[in-house]
Amino acid sequence: MRSLRNTLAAGLAVLVISAAAAQAPAAYRVPAAAPANIERAVESPARPAEHRARDADRKPAETLMLLDLAEGERVVELGAFGHYWSHMLVEAVGPSGQVYMVDMPWTDRFGGEGARAFDAAHDNATYTQAHYNEMQLPANVDAVMMVQFYHDLTRDNVDTADMNRKILAALKPGGIYLVIDHNAEAGSGWRDASTLHRIDPATIKSEVTAAGFELVEDSSLLANPADDRRENMRAEGIRGKTDQAVLVFRKPAR
Repeated sequence: MRSLRNTLAAGLAVLVISAAAAQAPAAYRVPAAAPANIERAVESPARPAEHRARDADRKPAETLMLLDLAEGERVVELGAFGHYWSHMLVEAVGPSGQVYMVDMPWTDRFGGEGARAFDAAHDNATYTQAHYNEMQLPANVDAVMMVQFYHDLTRDNVDTADMNRKILAALKPGGIYLVIDHNAEAGSGWRDASTLHRIDPATIKSEVTAAGFELVEDSSLLANPADDRRENMRAEGIRGKTDQAVLVFRKPAR
């Protein structure tokens, strides 16, 4: 009888361990092709554990590689609150580089205190708040990134045409502008921006190229065919796993 109880207990333990393993998030590994500065950025011990837990879904090394950042370069992060990317950007550009974080004023109520603390803790980070219709960007930067924020620009009536022209002017010739956002249904334009927090990727492409950028890559890095693009991006079961556009634009070299 004792042998049977031991056998049943052992079997139950195996089932519990197997169930736990099935529920655990997939481990994320930096690709072997990642440059040393990107590997260092993603594996930085300064990154919060809750950020690392999202890496398998967000693929940070592959994303940062699209920016083609080298040590000593300067990058603008639009919509930096939360600082998932900021923690890695300051490591990727190193102490001789600079990260300019620019948030809209309405984000101050939940992100301002953390952003100011991040700025104070990093000599190579600068934080400002400005409405994007009025922001002044530094000149001759190497890259600009905006992640999961383009769809929010309508809430404060941002003139996206003017904003994209400002970004073009701020970049060096050949500089990269990376836009990532939650995909809405094809042909929907801005329709779902304020309700589902999604945007038709064709709208982003049209607006950014109209400012003078070249679209150099429409990546499937964060594609999810199982997402029908009809639910709020925060809906249970899809949050963190939406089908996302990963668009790499470049300022023409001349």
